[in-house]
Amino acid sequence: MSRRRVVVVGAGMGGLAAAVDLARQDCDVSVVERAATPGGKLREVSVDGAPIDAGPTVFTMRWIFEALFTAAGSRLDDHLALEPLTILARHAWTSGGQLDLHADPQRAAQAIGEFAGSRDARGYLDFCARSRDIFQTLRDSFIAAQRPTPLGLVRRVGLAHLDAMWRTAPLRTLWSALGDHFTDPRLRQLFGRYATYVGSSPLATPATLMLVAHVEQDGVWQVRGGMRRIADALQGLGASQGARYRFGAHVERILTAQGRISGVQLADGTQLAADAVVFNGDASALGQGLLGPAVRGAARVTAPQERSLSAITWCVRGRTAGFPLTHHNVFFADDYPAEFDHVFRRRDICPAPTVYLCAQDRGDAGPDDGSPERLLLLINAPADGDRAPLDAATVARCAGDAAEVLARCGLTIHADDAQRVVTTPTGFNALFPGTGGALYGRANHGSMASFARPGAKSAIPGLYLAGGSVHPGPGIPMALMSGRLAAERLIRDAARS
Repeated sequence: MSRRRVVVVGAGMGGLAAAVDLARQDCDVSVVERAATPGGKLREVSVDGAPIDAGPTVFTMRWIFEALFTAAGSRLDDHLALEPLTILARHAWTSGGQLDLHADPQRAAQAIGEFAGSRDARGYLDFCARSRDIFQTLRDSFIAAQRPTPLGLVRRVGLAHLDAMWRTAPLRTLWSALGDHFTDPRLRQLFGRYATYVGSSPLATPATLMLVAHVEQDGVWQVRGGMRRIADALQGLGASQGARYRFGAHVERILTAQGRISGVQLADGTQLAADAVVFNGDASALGQGLLGPAVRGAARVTAPQERSLSAITWCVRGRTAGFPLTHHNVFFADDYPAEFDHVFRRRDICPAPTVYLCAQDRGDAGPDDGSPERLLLLINAPADGDRAPLDAATVARCAGDAAEVLARCGLTIHADDAQRVVTTPTGFNALFPGTGGALYGRANHGSMASFARPGAKSAIPGLYLAGGSVHPGPGIPMALMSGRLAAERLIRDAARS
């Protein structure tokens, strides 16, 4: 019997992981990527001659990566240099106050006590216990498993543990549940921001997202050389198993014959025959017909109002003054709910936005000698890049609003226009077609949102889905897990045929 031919469309985290698992199980794997390098959203931008991380900046859930490398007979530490951060993030508020959230819960509780009082310190420790409980309930039953139905998830957890299922709080919002633990509104902002990790509003996403607290306490690492090294490591691992990679090659159509996948067609007319295809792009692109009419039925279109957050980002090489940056920094304005009302209801950008800043050259403390450093700044924006592009005046106004938030918190950034590269929702839509600039697929709003994402197996025989728009969700480790689940399902189906 000939080797099973698989084309992986897209070299993001999900596609790279699927290629590793499929190649090591003796599939003939070709990865086709239209960009010049691997990584997908895990991209680098050159600013003033310096490479700056322009996508995800947080490395967590190390166990997911270790499992992939171990299965391929390798070690993660042989491919990536990871440095643990003891400060998860430094937070500041325009209304006053600064707080470091430490990886060590006891140190974090002490800092919270000094910041907001003993009651909220105790509330934080209770919150940690609750987040750990949720994570342990969902790790194997949901995160690392094929997409379940609600009833299927209950069965996986087990009838004897229905109390654990109930404690995941799927019927409450994250914003509401945080009120059980914190009286200081600034802490509600801080931990409510976990909803943005899946591109959502804390006022609408389920309280289940509290599990992010445990994920971060389990470890946040800085990747030496920048986040793109993760993609390079995964490509190298796949190549060691026999996977082949073709960059600068745009897949124009996914082809079918007699009702099942038969291959792909590139923009230059080249056709690659395949017994199966793993699509590592936004699933909505399939439903929109961007990969051809034959596979429109593989996934439904995500309506604009269902899309997750987009962003305006600035990659900057400049000098900073006035605020002691660490690697991850968050600057809050006063009215957090208003920000999400602007993005999700009004479809515009809050004039007093939360600003995330990654100081790439700094670790827990980092150098502060006044020399130019690499910075990524991000504010939330609606994912309307395909239908309502932001004009230059609006982008300039947003830059000024973000700078005002930073200044009120004590930070000034000195850089000229040649030292800045901006990406808007329209730019993200061009990079990731079919999204409108949404960076996380569907917004995770409502108790059933986690089940609305498609699973690994599409409705088209031989077509499998991977990436942050499908189960188990967005983020580097989750997207990687989606690729592994796609490979697992493909191999299982092949064994049955």
